[in-house]
Amino acid sequence: MEAQKPTENTDKRSGSPGSLSDHLANERTFLAWTRTSIGIMAFGFVVVKFTLFVKQLSIVLQRPVLQPSRGYSSVLGIFLVGFGALIGLLAFLRYKRTDRLLSDPAYRPSPLLSTILAFCILLIGIFLVGYLILSV
Repeated sequence: MEAQKPTENTDKRSGSPGSLSDHLANERTFLAWTRTSIGIMAFGFVVVKFTLFVKQLSIVLQRPVLQPSRGYSSVLGIFLVGFGALIGLLAFLRYKRTDRLLSDPAYRPSPLLSTILAFCILLIGIFLVGYLILSV
C-alpha cells in the first residue's frame, strides 16, 4: 500500500489553522498600521512646531505676524501625537489578537480599528477645514 502525501489545504474555511502566508500578511498589516501611527504623530509634531516657528518668526522680524486669535493648532498637534500613539497601541493589540485567532478555524476579521481611524481622520479633517476657514 502506498503512503499518501499530505496535501496543503488552502481553503481557510474548512477548519485548518492559518498558514505562514496568513501570519506574514498579519505582520505586514501591523507594519502598515505602525507607519500610519508614525505619520499621524509626525503630522501632529509639525503642526505644533509650525505654530512655534510662526511665533519665533514674529520675534525675529520684530513685528507681529498675523495669527488666528485662538491657538487651536497647538492643541490639535498635541491631540494628533496622542492619537498616533493610541493607533500604534491599538495596532499592536489587533496584531496579537489576529495572530492568536489565525489558529481558530472560525476566525472572522474585525473592521473596528479601521472604522475608528477613518472616522477620527474625517473629524480631524473637518476641524482643520473649519480652523483654516476661520483663520483666513
